[in-house]
Amino acid sequence: MPKRTVRTAVTFCAAVSLAAIMGTASSTPAGTASSTPAPSPPPTPTSTAQRQAGQPVMVDCFWHAQVRPTDFILACGDGNSRLTSLRWSQWHRDSAVAEGFNVVNDCKPYCAAGKFHSYPVIVRLNATQPWKKHPELSQYTQLSLVYTKGKPDGFGQWVDLPLWN
Repeated sequence: MPKRTVRTAVTFCAAVSLAAIMGTASSTPAGTASSTPAPSPPPTPTSTAQRQAGQPVMVDCFWHAQVRPTDFILACGDGNSRLTSLRWSQWHRDSAVAEGFNVVNDCKPYCAAGKFHSYPVIVRLNATQPWKKHPELSQYTQLSLVYTKGKPDGFGQWVDLPLWN
């Protein structure tokens, strides 16, 4: 599949996911709790100076280097799992730790008709190595999620995921 088609598909899926989340949030009556957290502020742009200071990066679905992102898509193909409202307490050369939410589509009865649910998580990053696309940058290659209150069906309390390079 050509690079442009893949990028268009990923962008479309992310937009559909965001529309589904925002539609659910906007349809909740005032004063009623929603399973989706309040929208987080836009991420702070990461400067080249910050990256050159030796801080490792997370590589997102669009192959952009991110430092301390507030939102991060885990399921690049369909946008059905993402991290939101991330608050980083640590960002070191070998590891990073944040608290936030994993917003996951239950895909019931199928993903296009599924509902998104939000689960509080602790996010841990580790296993840094040079990024293949930009070897001058170090990237985290392992992500662990610890679900602190509820978890998606079929998931363990602790989930380890490789990050793309």
